[in-house]
Amino acid sequence: MRHSDQGRLLRAALSGGLIVSVQAPEGSPMRDPQVIAAMAEASLSNGAIGVRLESPEHIGAVRRRCPQALIVGLWKRTFAGSAVYITPGWEEIRSVWAAGADVVAIDATERPRPNGQRLEELISRSREELGAPLMADVDSVANGLRAAELGCAWVGTTLYGYTKATGPCQPPAWDLLAPLRRQLPDAVALICEGGIASAQQAVRAQGEGADAVVVGTAITGVDLQVSAYVRAMS
Repeated sequence: MRHSDQGRLLRAALSGGLIVSVQAPEGSPMRDPQVIAAMAEASLSNGAIGVRLESPEHIGAVRRRCPQALIVGLWKRTFAGSAVYITPGWEEIRSVWAAGADVVAIDATERPRPNGQRLEELISRSREELGAPLMADVDSVANGLRAAELGCAWVGTTLYGYTKATGPCQPPAWDLLAPLRRQLPDAVALICEGGIASAQQAVRAQGEGADAVVVGTAITGVDLQVSAYVRAMS
């Protein structure tokens, strides 16, 4: 299948749906493969079109429990000398793909990567050696367009507000959606991710051009949600 055809099929499969990010922070009792898999199954059973998962272990657990699930996979790893931590290099891409992800999410900002790895080489290698569709997690219109030009099938607003260049910005990335949708190729899907905290905001993201919306903390972030309530009530 040509990459452009694959991209169109992937975009068509989204059909304006909800992708639930099923993750838990380090040290949380929720960070157990079976707990993650149960939350993923509950999300899919109630109408989510897919799940976004962190780590090969969790991807594998959900793939075994939900064989037909659409899985967006990533692996958060930190390295000295680089701020990039979402699937930062080739080892992580290959491991996420091997674990059973349908789409591999990677940091596609302009920040230096660990060990001098280059974004364009990682994208090319992922497509040619693995045939793996990539979701570019970006922080700006320019980086989103560059990622699409390099061959990413999806572009997501995931890192808006989380990089040095966008530190003062507060997600959701409302000001990125319309410009990206106007300028991205038709085959490239636009994903709104980051800061969506209500169904009303998800609908707004659809209206501004998102093919799908990723929601995490507002649905599955038990640790963060409970601590926020406790802090407010104290």
